[in-house]
Parts: sequence; structure tokens; C-alpha cells
Amino acid sequence: MRAARQPIVVGIAIVLVLSMGAGLALQRVGDGTFYIALACGQGLLYGAAMLLLLKYGLTRRALVLCLVCAALMRAVVVAAPPMMSTDAYRYVWDGSVQAAGINPYRYIPSDPALASLRDDAIYPNINRKDYAPTIYPPGAQAIFFLVTRLSQSVVAIKVAMVGFEIAAVLLLLQMLRRAGLPLERVLVYALHPLPAWEFAGSGHVDAALIALCVLALWLHQRGGRWTTGIALALATVVKPFPLAIAPALYRRWDWRLPAAFVVTIALAYAPYLGVGARVLGFLPTYVQEEGLESGVSFYPLWLLRAALPIAIPTAAYLVVAALALVGLALVVVQRNDSGAAWRNALRLAAAFTFASSPHFPWYLLWLLPLCCLAPWLPALYLVSSSVLLYLPAAFGLIGSITYGGFAILALADRLLPSALLFQEKRDVVGCAR
Repeated sequence: MRAARQPIVVGIAIVLVLSMGAGLALQRVGDGTFYIALACGQGLLYGAAMLLLLKYGLTRRALVLCLVCAALMRAVVVAAPPMMSTDAYRYVWDGSVQAAGINPYRYIPSDPALASLRDDAIYPNINRKDYAPTIYPPGAQAIFFLVTRLSQSVVAIKVAMVGFEIAAVLLLLQMLRRAGLPLERVLVYALHPLPAWEFAGSGHVDAALIALCVLALWLHQRGGRWTTGIALALATVVKPFPLAIAPALYRRWDWRLPAAFVVTIALAYAPYLGVGARVLGFLPTYVQEEGLESGVSFYPLWLLRAALPIAIPTAAYLVVAALALVGLALVVVQRNDSGAAWRNALRLAAAFTFASSPHFPWYLLWLLPLCCLAPWLPALYLVSSSVLLYLPAAFGLIGSITYGGFAILALADRLLPSALLFQEKRDVVGCAR
């Protein structure tokens, strides 16, 4: 029975490669709705492949063929213009500004002081160039600078992000092998179509965040405290999300990881502190622009406001959500000795993602490598359905499908764990000894 399912998984992987070409054709037409429909179809195929893979496994040969397909999925789109986002143009701009010896947090792109850096390929495509300084933290800025020293192009950014993906996959394979877990679980990440679109296709810097998070988990598996703290800090200065999984990697009364984390954060910000508070860039304004200040962007708060006849202040939600996340973190720290570090990290990351309810699919992709190590259906559903966030429909409707669907599956998992939990008890060997 197992052998009969090998060709199905490989066949789905081949279809996913071919469908990436169809996505490029839709890109030329410029119809985002068709692309979203295609991505949803890809997600269904991916889900079918994962159900077979996680239940029956794969031979080494089938695994290699699927990894080749994963590489081809990225090769198909890496040279094409970004489709659903223009963030990569800002990355190139920030790298060029730093190469000119200018702090990237000091000026907005349209400032006359940067007029000499403008060109016809990058500058016209920068989003918010007339009013927004950069929002990206120092770790991301360092990546932009280094990549643009090789080539000041969006393709170079995209190639670099694929390089980070390759590093993450190699580390995941080593972690799975060391833990005695099936190597084919790496396909939970590698074969998912969204990373191919968002990293090889759009060049989002979240690929670097994923690689550094995986590096922190890899170092933790080997018992490194200083090095785990450094890697986790480097991931956090790319985007702050990884701070959410720190409790899963922390051992009670150990001071080395937090010390390394704090020192690394300080060193990363030091070169940019000449602009003072402006080192936060566009973040304060972004909070208002994305509806974070009013609370309309938080799905749990939207649901409560729709269900209850009373007005719930955003501040009250933020306090309660923060207390809930801190409470979960404390429970994880108390139970770290049980050895379920990967599982705990995934639960923390998923809880943070649900509470913050990002509106962009690439913000959710950091859950995927954790699902390789401790597969969990609710998290896989959340990531796969996140492509719907591109739709211009009301957030309440789309949020109910993505975040609401996740909440229902997570609740069902608590009531019927044997039906929804993919991971096995032996997954706990993935923690540091």
C-alpha cells in the first residue's frame, strides 16, 4: 500500500511545478483573482500530498524527486517580476542608500537628499516612497546591503531569499536525521507553493527570518546556549516575530541565552542609532495605517466586537492578548523539561500569529518549518488558507475562513487529538538533551 502512494505524491509535486508556469501566465494578464484561485488549487494538492506523505512516508528516491520539484518551483518564478508585492524594490533601495554611506532610517526615498540615487528600475516601484521611511530592522538592513553589493536588482534579492530557503531545508534535514524522524517531513516546507511564490517570486525577507529561526532550533538541538541566543536575536532583528518562540528554547535559570540575545540585539542596532528614535522607521505610522491602533486588524477582537453588544477598546484586547501569551509562555517554560521544544515553539508561534492576525500571507510562513518538526494540521491549514488574505473582501469574512478556521481546528484538536495531531510521541527527542 505504501509503494502505491509514492507515485501520487511525486505526481502532485510535478503538477505543482507546472502550475507555477500557469501562475506566471496569469501574472502577465495581471489578474490577481485568477492567481489566488490557482494558489488555492495548489494548496489543495499540497494538502493531499502531505496527508499521504505523513501517513505512509516516502522512499529516499521519491524524496529526492520531490526536492528537485521544490527547486524547480522556485526556478520557474525567480527571474520574473514580483507579482503581488513590491517590497523587494524597497529592499534594493535600502541597500543602495546604505552603500552611499547614508543611514536608511534618516530620509524617505523622495527626499531631495537622495535624488542622486534614483534610477528608472527601482525608485519608481518603491511603495510609500513619498511619505514612509524604511520599516525594516537592522538585521534585514544588513542583508539588503550585502546582497546589493553583488547586484542592485530585485532578482538578486530573490536569489538570496532562495539561498536562505536552501539553508533552512538543509538544517531541517539534519535536525530530522538527528532526531530519528522521517526525512520526508522536510517537504512540509519545501513543497508548499506559498514559499515559492512569496520568496522566489516576490523576494520577501521572511525567508531569512525562517533560516535564522531554523538555525536557532538546530543549535538548541545541539545544546548550544550562547549560540542559540545569538541566532534567535539575529532572526528577531530581521522581523520581531521569533521572540514569540524564545520560551520554548529557554531553560529555567539559564542566563546565557537571554544574555546573548540582548547583547546581539544591542550590537545590531548600534550602527543605526545616530537617528535616535527614528531608528523605528515607519513602524509607528504603519500601526495606524494597517488598522492596528483601531483594532480592526485583529481577528479575535473583530469577532468579539461582532458577537458582543458592548464596545471593546483596542487597549483592553491588547492587554488581555499579551497576558494570555505571557501565560502560555510561562507554562511552556515550566514544562520545558518534558522535551517537547519543537511542539512548544509551534504552539507559541501559532498563538502569537492568531492573536496578531497578520494581513499578508508571507507573515505566516515561519510556521511551516516548525510544522516539519512537529506536524500540526491547524497550523498547516492556517498557512495554506492565508493566500485568501490577498482578496479585497472584508477582513471579517476572510479572517473567519483563515483565523476562524484555525481556531475551530485547534479547539477540535484539544477535544479529538488523535484525529488532528500528526506528530508522534517520539517527536520529543528533537529537544536539546
